[in-house]
Parts: sequence; structure tokens; C-alpha cells
Amino acid sequence: MAKTSIGEFVNQVKSEATKIVWPTGRETVQTTIMVLIMTTILALFFVGVDTVFNAIVSWLTSLAR
Repeated sequence: MAKTSIGEFVNQVKSEATKIVWPTGRETVQTTIMVLIMTTILALFFVGVDTVFNAIVSWLTSLAR
């Protein structure tokens, strides 16, 4: 593999950086809201699963008494 000079590397980085497309403010807000909604839904799901498993384990341990 051929080594590139530091100057050539910097030029390549600048060239690639110009290709970046940043999201608009509205897209950022929409994405943030979606992440918060999905996080809340997953949290509620896992609370439900944990509650069910806790009830099952409690029932099983009560049988052993």
C-alpha cells in the first residue's frame, strides 16, 4: 500500500468533508422525537415483561415453601 503525504491526506479529508449532508433543524427535531417515543415504548414493554417474569418467579418460589 502506497503511503500518502500529510498534505495529500488533508486534501482528501477536505474533499470528503464537502460531501457531508447535514440534517436540517426540523429533521433533527423529528428524529429526536422518534427516538424518545421508541425509547418510551421499549421501556414500557420491558417493564411489562419484567413484571410478568417477576410474577412467574414469585409463583414458582411460593410453590417451594
